[in-house]
Parts: sequence; structure tokens; C-alpha cells
Amino acid sequence: QVQLVESGGGLVPPGGSLRLSCTASGSIFNIYTMNWYRQAPGEMRELVARIISGGSTNYADSVKGRFTISSFNAKNTMYLQMNNLKPEDTAVYYCNLDGGWGATWGQGTQVTVSS
Repeated sequence: QVQLVESGGGLVPPGGSLRLSCTASGSIFNIYTMNWYRQAPGEMRELVARIISGGSTNYADSVKGRFTISSFNAKNTMYLQMNNLKPEDTAVYYCNLDGGWGATWGQGTQVTVSS
């Protein structure tokens, strides 16, 4: 069973930075995509950033140039570096893996951008 645990969320002023972490455990194989999603109150969950098998990345237009997704390291941890944060980035952020075992979601971590 694959499990994902996110960390790194918190309260940050506009213009600030955060780095979210997502650590995976379990039987992970044939990863198709590594993803970060977010969901703001009253909104649908949206894809923020993705790494596709082979290494190419995709970003939501709203975060291009500000957010950077990185792939798993030797500690089975992937990251989302978020710079120049804006109030509209406030949301619960979820990591997601899609692979040979199926798809797994983390529990989410709250990011609040406010002065």
C-alpha cells in the first residue's frame, strides 16, 4: 500500500516563499505522473504542477515562473517550491502519485498567504 505524507504548509505574507514536501512509502513502481494539486474553499481541486514519466513538467498558468516541482530524491521525497506567493495561492495543497499500483493522494497541507 502506497502512502503519501505532505508537510511544509503554513502562514506566509504575500511575496514570501514556502517549500512543500511529499514523502512516499510502500510499493511504488512504474510512476506515470507526480502531481501537486490544490483546493481553495468553495473551489474545485486544480492541478498546480506535474512531472510526467520521462521528466517533462507542466504548470498551471497561474503559477508559472513562481512554482517549481521536483522529482523524488533518494529519500522518496518530492517537493513544490513556491516563491512570490499571492493571496490567491491560499488553499489546501495535495500531492498525488499515479503509477502501476493505481493512484494515491496525500492528506493535504494548508497554505495561507496573508499579511
